[in-house]
Amino acid sequence: MEKFTLLNGVVAPLDRANVDTDQIIPQRFLKSIKRTGFAEGLFAAWRGDPDFVLNQQRYRGATILLARKNFGCGSSREHAPWALAEYGFRCFIAPSFADIFHGNCFKNGLLPVILTEAEVDRLFYECASFPGFRLVVDLAQQTVATPDGASAMRFEIDPFRKHCLLNGLDEIALTLRHADKIRAFESARRERYPWYFR
Repeated sequence: MEKFTLLNGVVAPLDRANVDTDQIIPQRFLKSIKRTGFAEGLFAAWRGDPDFVLNQQRYRGATILLARKNFGCGSSREHAPWALAEYGFRCFIAPSFADIFHGNCFKNGLLPVILTEAEVDRLFYECASFPGFRLVVDLAQQTVATPDGASAMRFEIDPFRKHCLLNGLDEIALTLRHADKIRAFESARRERYPWYFR
């Protein structure tokens, strides 16, 4: 998993609350369990609208998605963060996230940042006011700031999840840190119970 340390990126404002996972990646695109091939289906129902945020030139290459409350609600499909990541997003900022989507982000090296509604409102205003609006997300410092540092907001994160993101550790990598102990256990088990392996 790619490490998440510092992200300086263009912000795309998705000014909608309760965006569910079927809107993020509709069911008809869920034809694979690989983590690739989903970007083209991202927000498919809305991409036909030329005014939709991801169709606007000013937000091309955005790596930070700004959203309203309860982002990622609905079904538990992990394809939603896969599609968002493949499109290029690494961080999401909203007042709240659905629990399963929130957890799936961390499992896939993505950072969901919870800020207050007032802070999110201000960021939507800044996005509308300044084409190419960027933010710097510093996971180590747990801050979201403008590139010039004039405005900074602090966010909370579970220390274990922070450690995993900073070090690029997904669940498999965490397990493999104990590979020597696992091999020793399996070797001892084979000697103690040889009939299991006939």
